[in-house]
This record gives sequence, C-alpha cells and structure tokens, in this order.
Amino acid sequence: MFQVRPMSIEDYDTVIRLMKATPGVSIRDADSRESTLRYLERNPGLSFVAEVGGATVGCLMAGHDGRRGYLQHLLVLPEHRRKGIANALVERCLAGLEALGISKSHVDVLKTNALAARYWESQGWKLRTDIDRYSVIRGGGENA
Repeated sequence: MFQVRPMSIEDYDTVIRLMKATPGVSIRDADSRESTLRYLERNPGLSFVAEVGGATVGCLMAGHDGRRGYLQHLLVLPEHRRKGIANALVERCLAGLEALGISKSHVDVLKTNALAARYWESQGWKLRTDIDRYSVIRGGGENA
C-alpha cells in the first residue's frame, strides 16, 4: 500500500534523484533547490509525494496562476506503476486546485515522451491542437 503526503523542500534531493532516474523527464535550471522552494512556498499544499514503506516512489508538483492550474513532473518508479499511485497524486493536486476555485488545469508533455502522452490521454486529458506554446529565456542559460 502507498501513502500520499504533501511535498516539502526536505523531499527535494529524493525527488531530483527520481527525476534523473526517469526516462522522459527533463531537468532544467528552474528545478534547482532554490526555485523549487520558491514554487512550493508560492503554491502551498499543491505538490505531493507518494511513499511505500517510507521510501519515496513518486511525485507530482502543481501550481497555478490564479486562473489555471499547472501540473509538472508526474513520475512513479517503474516497479510501482499500475497501482493507482499516479492517479492518486493527480487527484490530490486537482482537488487542491479546485478548492482554490481553479477548475481547468494543464500539463506539458515532451513530444518524445510517448509513455506520458498515453497516460494523460487514458485519463481523459485532451491534447490541445488550437494553441502553440512559445517561450523566452531572459537572463538565464539555455537550460532555464
């Protein structure tokens, strides 16, 4: 059985190790400890980790801009997949956002991450074809 609890900055090192060990997950400069702390403080109670026997086996971070929710870095270690962990993490994040009055959320999936695309589609999330996302980096490196 697994437990889901709010993520804190004390989980940072473990979560980064999970991210590095998960194919398809991109780690950017914006995933630094300092940036993660700022994100968690700005979006309290919206990011979660999943544990089995006290070991972290999954995570999902969520935040919002006041109108829309954004889910980031959903991952579950391969040996713990297909046990409802990802769904539980997503539900906790969406419920937290909904409690703040935010009913629409987005998730970005790298075009090369077919496994993630299949997961989100299987959960009823729709691939947007009506918009393109543009980005700019100011004052940072190419990996910002």
